[in-house]
Order: sequence, then structure tokens, then C-alpha cells
Amino acid sequence: MQKILVANRGEIALRVMRSAKEMGIKTVAVYSEADRTMPFVQYADEAVCIGPAPSAQSYLRADKIIEVAKQLGVDGIHPGYGFLSENAEFSKAVTDAGITFIGPSAHSINMMGSKIAAKQAAQTFDVPMVPGTDKPLVSVEEAHEIADRVGYPILIKASAGGGGKGMRVVNNTEELEEQMRMAKSEALSAFSNDDVFIEKYVGSPKHIEIQILGDQHGNYVYLFERECSIQRRHQKLIEEAPSSCLTTDVRKAMGECAVNVAKACKYYGAGTVEFLVDDDLNFYFLEMNTRLQVEHCVTEYITGVDLVKEQIRVARGEKLSFSQEELTINGHSIELRVCAEDPLDNFVPDTGKLEIYVRPQGNGVRVDDGYEQGMDIPIFYDPMIAKLVVWGKDRAEAIDRLCRAVDEYKIKGIKTTLQFGKWAVRQPAFAEGKFDTNFINKYYKPEYLVVQDDAEMNVAASLAGVLWEQGKKTAPVASQTAAGSKWKMKR
Repeated sequence: MQKILVANRGEIALRVMRSAKEMGIKTVAVYSEADRTMPFVQYADEAVCIGPAPSAQSYLRADKIIEVAKQLGVDGIHPGYGFLSENAEFSKAVTDAGITFIGPSAHSINMMGSKIAAKQAAQTFDVPMVPGTDKPLVSVEEAHEIADRVGYPILIKASAGGGGKGMRVVNNTEELEEQMRMAKSEALSAFSNDDVFIEKYVGSPKHIEIQILGDQHGNYVYLFERECSIQRRHQKLIEEAPSSCLTTDVRKAMGECAVNVAKACKYYGAGTVEFLVDDDLNFYFLEMNTRLQVEHCVTEYITGVDLVKEQIRVARGEKLSFSQEELTINGHSIELRVCAEDPLDNFVPDTGKLEIYVRPQGNGVRVDDGYEQGMDIPIFYDPMIAKLVVWGKDRAEAIDRLCRAVDEYKIKGIKTTLQFGKWAVRQPAFAEGKFDTNFINKYYKPEYLVVQDDAEMNVAASLAGVLWEQGKKTAPVASQTAAGSKWKMKR
């Protein structure tokens, strides 16, 4: 594999290209008109504009991307995450064009892309399931019957869903018909598929996922877990590895279940199996993501494995270069998604110009981003502008390091989730590991960030006052020699 095309943008495009460059592989960027000056475009060996800013006219144009790949003699296409990364038709079209898809087969994507099919596949290996249905609902009457059997509250979920779309909590029988109608309508709009199913609603679960790798020779490993419970709108904001709550035995059991899910669909490449975990550490299969995850960086920090390089090696037909027994957990890593959102206004997305943009540095700090100072944050794409990732010898050091890095991260011109992240990891519930997916609802109020900012300003003002007083006492008096100098003493 001498040249790959990255069918994505921003920080993930850069992240893939950097690993490819270290492997001696040339890269091709495809970009929209809005992204013409983006760093990933400049970094690639070749770059081609594929359309206007809207994703449907650029990054989702599978035909155009494959056309560019053919013209430039590309050997492989890496889809990143989002856009076409979990599109089985794209995977098949790439393969049919004689190009290697750096990801799983269309068969695996199809099976795991349907939450219902995924549950059916996982059940063949006795993977624990949340009580509910494993087939699409055919009528409201059937939904009432199943809900009564499972017991309220229930969760109606889109089979083809993701990111919280097509998902509705139903607390009683009176709400069921309306919530089912709304879930089906949203699912149809978002995924062109209105199939929905029912699960028992687990009210306060932890969201923990297992990173797996498989090759095309039947070898599998799990690279431990990531804790992803701090979310807004069912989308993650803070992730860490390892989880603060799992025991060694539960970790092993979850990892083996994740590998079995991968085996059930003959998976190869990097993938993630997601679980809900209750207070007693009972875990239940949720879904499988057939791609690299946004939060893969924390796994890389604690294992020392470059997941993108492994994806490329597997796509080339190589065997995994390590076994399960060779993998160990080293230290602790936390990732904060730096999103252009306003935590003071229900995390509403923000746009604007990066008037000031200065990244934090130092030992154990990694920033994966796709923007530079002076650039505009467009309205067309996901509001995440960067990932701030830290590593520490233990969880306490990782928390301290994240807070230090947030303080060093200077962004002006847009609102971000930086200060929310610092506030969150300093909460007792986080420090003690006693939190779940309702963390924001339980503990966060916008005014807490205002109080935090005021306290820090008071400390800074007090420090400035002390330094000023010390400066007045120690300031030198101009001498006769200095008086004739062009430099002037100022008080």
C-alpha cells in the first residue's frame, strides 16, 4: 500500500495522515470548498476539492471520492469516523473498484449497523442483553404487549440509529403511541429507515465500551475499556481509560464478550463494542461501532498501540503483531472533546473566528485538532474542533494534568466546552468514580461555571496585587548613570 485517500476532514484526517506518513505511505486529501485552507489539506501529499460545503455535496459523495481515488492511483481509502465510515455500500463500492477499504467488510458493517441484527448475532455467543425485542416492531399493539411484559420505563430505539436520534424514553402506557410515532419519524428522517425496537430503560447506567482488533486470519484481541458516561444529548464529552469501577474479572469478561461479538460478524480491523453497566457491574450489550472511535486516543495512551497503523496493517492482510497476553494497561488517560458549544446555554453549538488559538503543551498532553488561529468554525459540520487528551501514571495525575492543560489552552472567538471539562473532573462524583450517563443532569448547572470563573479571577486579582506591592518595594531607583540612558524607569 503506497498511497491512501482519507475520506474525511479536520482532526481525524490529519491524525490518519500522520500515521500513514510514519509508515512511508503517501496521502490524498479530499475537501469541500469550505475547507480549502484547512491544515489537513495542506498536510496531504495531494488534495482534490470534491464539492461545496454541505456534506451531501462533498464528504458524502461516495462516487466522487472513488473517482478521485482511481484518477490518482490510490491503493486504499480510510474513512475516519462519521460521514461514510459505517456505510456498507461505500465499503463495497470501494472494494468493487479494486481499492482496499481500510475498515471492516460490507457484511460486518451491515450486520452491526442494524442494532437488531447486532443483538441477534451477539445472542449466538450468549452475550448479556438488555431485556427487550430483537425484531422491529410491527404495530402499536405489539409495542404495548412487549412494554407490559418488559415493564416501564422502556426505551424505543431506531434500529439504524446513532447519536441519540430515533430514541425515546416512555414512562407509561399513555405515552407509548405518541413516542413510538415520533421515534419512527425521526429515524426515517435521519437514516431512511423507520424500524424501531424496545429495550428496558436502564435508568442510571455507566456507558463503557471495549476496543477490539481483528485480522483477516481469525485473530482477535481486546484493548481494554473506555469509560464514556459523561454525555449530553446521548453524545460523549469526556472519556477515560481504564474505567475507575471495573474489577479485573469484569474487565476480562467484557473483553471476551466483545471479541465474541466481533467473531459473530467475522469482523476485522478496529471496532468498538459498547455496553451498559449497572451499579452491581452487570453489563449488557448495547451496539457495535464498525469504525475507529473519536476517543481511540485514550486507548493508544494506555496500551502504546497506534490503532490507525494497525488498521492499515490489517487492511494489507497482515496478521496482528501481538497477542492478548502481551497487552497491559499502563497508567491512565482522559480525553475532553473541545467542542464549539456554549455550556452556559445547554451546549448549543457556536460558530465564529478563532481570534486566539494556543494549544497546551508539556509531558503527557496530546491535542488532536484540525484548525489554526484565525480560521473560521463553519456551521456545516460537527462542532468538535479538537480533542484534548492527557496521560498520567494514575487517575489522580491524569485529572490534575487535564486541568493544567485546560488552563493553558487559549481559545478566543468562540465558546467551548473547555471550562466545563475542568469543572467536571473536579467534582467529587467524578473523582470517586460514582457517576453515570446522568452526570450532567444530576450535578451540573450553568451557574457553576460562572462561580468557577469568578473564583479564579479573584485568585488572579489577589496574586496580581501581591506582586504589585512586592514590585513597589523592590523597584530600583534610577542612578546618575541610568539618568543619561535612553531607557527610562517607569513606575
